[in-house]
Amino acid sequence: MLLFTISLSCTDDFVDRTPEYSIDSENYFNSEADYKNALIAAYDMLQSSYINVLMGEIASDNTLSGGESANDVIGIQQIDEMTHTPVNSNLKDLWNWMFAGVQRANYILEFKDKTDFEGKEQIIAEARFLRAYYQFELVKWFGPIPMKGDARFKLNDEKSIPRSPVSEVYASIQSDLIFAVAHLSAVAPQTGRATKGAAQALLGKVYLYQDKFVDSANVLDELITSNTYSLVTDYNSIFENNGENGSESVFEVQYSDAEGASFGCLQCSEGNVAVGFNGIRNYSGPLFDSGYSFNVPTQEAYDAYEVGDKRRDVAILNIETWAAANTSFNNGAGVSYGTGYKHTGFYNRKYLARQGDANLGDQNLTNPNNYRAIRYADVLLMAAEANNRGGIDDAKARFYLNQVRRRAFGDTNHDISSSGGALTDFILEERRLELMGEGHRFFDLVRTGRAAQKIAGFSPNKNELFPLPIEEIQFSNGNWQQNQGY
Repeated sequence: MLLFTISLSCTDDFVDRTPEYSIDSENYFNSEADYKNALIAAYDMLQSSYINVLMGEIASDNTLSGGESANDVIGIQQIDEMTHTPVNSNLKDLWNWMFAGVQRANYILEFKDKTDFEGKEQIIAEARFLRAYYQFELVKWFGPIPMKGDARFKLNDEKSIPRSPVSEVYASIQSDLIFAVAHLSAVAPQTGRATKGAAQALLGKVYLYQDKFVDSANVLDELITSNTYSLVTDYNSIFENNGENGSESVFEVQYSDAEGASFGCLQCSEGNVAVGFNGIRNYSGPLFDSGYSFNVPTQEAYDAYEVGDKRRDVAILNIETWAAANTSFNNGAGVSYGTGYKHTGFYNRKYLARQGDANLGDQNLTNPNNYRAIRYADVLLMAAEANNRGGIDDAKARFYLNQVRRRAFGDTNHDISSSGGALTDFILEERRLELMGEGHRFFDLVRTGRAAQKIAGFSPNKNELFPLPIEEIQFSNGNWQQNQGY
């Protein structure tokens, strides 16, 4: 079974060390250093979650697949058009890489009682946070998944271990995050590691995805009132290198420009591979580097922003406007660029390569642009939604929502005063605008029952989930059934 054969060949960049063990080792975890090295490996698979972000946008109404042609990365083209099947190499990668993360976290947890040392509780809490993070990605994409408690999966387990119902998966995720909230500190021991706030934010999100609005509001309100995080004044600064891990950052996937990546092992990259995929095709001009022109925003997404919303030109680059503003570049030659497949004239500016970002290896595979996995603005909007949709406190929901809008417009003239269902609509639209390009849109549409109205080709009672890779169904020897409609 593919999920049981992932090796531990990659490194993690938050401590810049290489894990020194094999996943089948039974004679490990004899020292504090062993646990720390294992934790590095568990964090490492976060870097491969670039594919989740890329496809989460392309599956939605925010962007189109793009690329060079209709045959360029077929799996991504199929997801854009909602024609994907169980034979899809990109979905297979997502399944494999996220389960590799679960497996690595479980390796620590299986031996959590083997050796005692001061500070081990922190490591166990981080391992449980990471398992929850990976399992949440898997349940969002695939629904029921196999679970084995704190034990590692082994070959042939797929023939006997069932796919656990979604409710049980969420119960496991909640248990892990509640433990993490109780045992993680507010300040990470190293930049990029999980904190109490990150666990609270993810727990609130997990509750929200299940329509457990009271639970979600309680944990998110507590996080907000802790005053641990704050909105930065300049929205644009969040997505530049010097804006990484700032006051608005609740959790970021850390990337670097370390060498070693290749198209034969994209998950081995220490860099954010999505940045190269998002890049402007055959670009020559200031500020940005060239790329492969995937994940191109639509005209409708660009037009969704109100006049005066400062976020539009941060989230979406209008290449024609940009070229017109830089005619003096290169002694008057101006900006030049290519037009790829499904060219819209727009690019995901938040995650475009900036010139000078990557100084080692292939700039398209080793970009150091961190993925802002959970931002404080996201926390505010989730809390607004939970308070509103749960019928708890619309005044509080408006307060949270309007904090985000006041930064977007720089005034109070665009505050929302609605209540009830109308307020819900405003909150969900604000999530789209605030989080454009960050991989959340498809799942927001699905969990709120709006995907069929918004996504071309979306089939209800099918496309809410993605198919398990065909190999997983075959290897399970009838133990697992494919998701409905596939």
